[in-house]
Amino acid sequence: IKHLKELNVPYAGTGNNLAEARAPSYKDTAKGRVALISACSSFANFGRAGDQRRDMKGRPGLNPLRYLSWYEARPETIEKLRQLEKELNLLEVMQAPDSYHFMKTKYVEGQNPGLHTQPHPGDMKGNLESIRDATKQADWILFTLHAHEGRPLDSEQPAEFMEEFARAAIDEGAHCFIGHGHHAMRGIEIRKGRPIFYSLGNFIFQNETVYKMPADFYERYGLDPYSGVVSDAFDARKDAKTKPGDSEHKWFTDDEKYWISVLPKMEFRGDELSELLLYPVELGMDKPRSQRGRPMLADVKYGKKILGVIKKLSEPYGTEIKIKDNVGTVQL
Repeated sequence: IKHLKELNVPYAGTGNNLAEARAPSYKDTAKGRVALISACSSFANFGRAGDQRRDMKGRPGLNPLRYLSWYEARPETIEKLRQLEKELNLLEVMQAPDSYHFMKTKYVEGQNPGLHTQPHPGDMKGNLESIRDATKQADWILFTLHAHEGRPLDSEQPAEFMEEFARAAIDEGAHCFIGHGHHAMRGIEIRKGRPIFYSLGNFIFQNETVYKMPADFYERYGLDPYSGVVSDAFDARKDAKTKPGDSEHKWFTDDEKYWISVLPKMEFRGDELSELLLYPVELGMDKPRSQRGRPMLADVKYGKKILGVIKKLSEPYGTEIKIKDNVGTVQL
């Protein structure tokens, strides 16, 4: 933060306290003022910024968008959990009249089993207030959210809380919502003529060329934590087997979805979005480690495939994308 301020570089999403982390950042241009507000839903709890009090400084950290989660389950399933609680002699916990808590997880009776999420009311209110403030101070407002969370069986679909908040952000006055952190593309929704990018995937992805890693990184992958070289550690991570209790998944280097993206170009006429173009980007999945992860405009053949992916992901939102001459045009 100190160095960004010294260089007069606008930043958002972090600060010396919650008010600073949640505040809009502004950039004046020849065409008008742009506001940026950033938040994060995927973080260790100690990383979020805290409010100041008259008798205590605020805690430095990030601007949080926490979320509430629960499972909907049939009554007979919840009854089985109650029986299991007795069988395992688990310590009784306080229960609410409209839900059942088992192993620190909330269950609600219903006929459509599955995981559900919604934004934390306080964080939603605070972030929407920042958007409302920016609508009076800037010509265009961008809101970005770092969010890994997706649907349990399909991570390319954003979690429910993310969809709910993104739509509320547009309703409050944001001109664009940009999701990131998932590492792969998710769909595009157009709401009130304004875009919601649930995830644009990776733009620069060079997590295999870090010069040094801590000792516990080596230890995690069965290597001597006090010797060896970092390239061996990255090889071990790539070849590591899924551990019992973890979900089966491909490592980044083996899954194409992490190495393709789109670069959007938005054109506004005054307050209204008049054109939204998508340019296909590839990050060189098959290149050597030293070159992999740099964004390059995809050629026509590969570009058609990449644009086809974002087109399909966007269809559930009613978004139509026409592909021509290696460019995707979102129909507004």
